[in-house]
Amino acid sequence: MSNVPLGIASWDRSMAAAERVRERMLRAASALEKACIPYAVIGGNAVAAWVGRVDEAAVRLTQDVDMLLHRDDLEAAKAALEPVGFRYRHVRMVDMFLDGPDSKVRDAIHIIFAGEKVRDADPVPAPSLDEVETADAFRVLRLPSLVQMKLTSFRDKDRMHLRDMLDVGLIDSSWLDRFQMELRDRLQQLLDSPEG
Repeated sequence: MSNVPLGIASWDRSMAAAERVRERMLRAASALEKACIPYAVIGGNAVAAWVGRVDEAAVRLTQDVDMLLHRDDLEAAKAALEPVGFRYRHVRMVDMFLDGPDSKVRDAIHIIFAGEKVRDADPVPAPSLDEVETADAFRVLRLPSLVQMKLTSFRDKDRMHLRDMLDVGLIDSSWLDRFQMELRDRLQQLLDSPEG
């Protein structure tokens, strides 16, 4: 058990952690922009950006930052991100940039490579970096490609993110025809059991 008392102190720690994730994402995005390296914010932060456009009360906090890069840009990304405090590591089959010398895997930017499968068994590869929209301070994956990534991974947190998008009306049954059969079946599962 932690020594932090339950209540305002623990709430403040949660808010500070969320702010560190936001700052980490913006710092990395800014460095990649300055170096003219194509990228997109994906994962929970991309879901939060899309959901927040519709209903800010439905946004969930996330503990890390996920970004899409071209594999050919990895060396350039290292050169851009290291001066702003990130350290490249390849840990357990995952490419990432840890935020400082004493950071943990949770304090990282996790990299997915555009056009490549994350796992061999995935039904489709990660989308291309042509599928990007520019938000205020960062580039985010377009909604159809983000939904496809979430349907492809389909872990508990991906299903939760998809349910959030369903809940605020970003996606619905009209999206079924956009995807190949395996992904369509996964979306249908969520439509059939919106509460899990």
